[in-house]
Amino acid sequence: MNLEVGSTLSFSRTFTKEDVDTFTKLSLDEGVHHVNPDENGNVIVQGLLTATLPTKIGGENDVLAHTMNFTFLKPVITGDTITCVVTIDHYTKKDNGRRSITASFRCINQDHIEVMTGLFAGVIK
Repeated sequence: MNLEVGSTLSFSRTFTKEDVDTFTKLSLDEGVHHVNPDENGNVIVQGLLTATLPTKIGGENDVLAHTMNFTFLKPVITGDTITCVVTIDHYTKKDNGRRSITASFRCINQDHIEVMTGLFAGVIK
């Protein structure tokens, strides 16, 4: 993709109990709200699992992040579909061939409720 200031990129994902179980094993984040289902069989998705949405978009564009900030606004539960929209805020080509990038993002659930915001900055080889 041709990145430029003002460009937006998006990705959506529905989180499952299996996603949370796998992330729990990898992260060792075993809070009871991640492992004990509620009366509907849902658990709360780990914040850092939710944070994989903007990192996926960055990874698809070969961003090597040096700063990432996340603000977790509302819990995400299994079964939620989250759409992450990344906006390129700053993009500069450097003399050494690298490009620097700063981007902000918003993550919204299927009910149009904002669940996470943040930004990342880094370089692209």
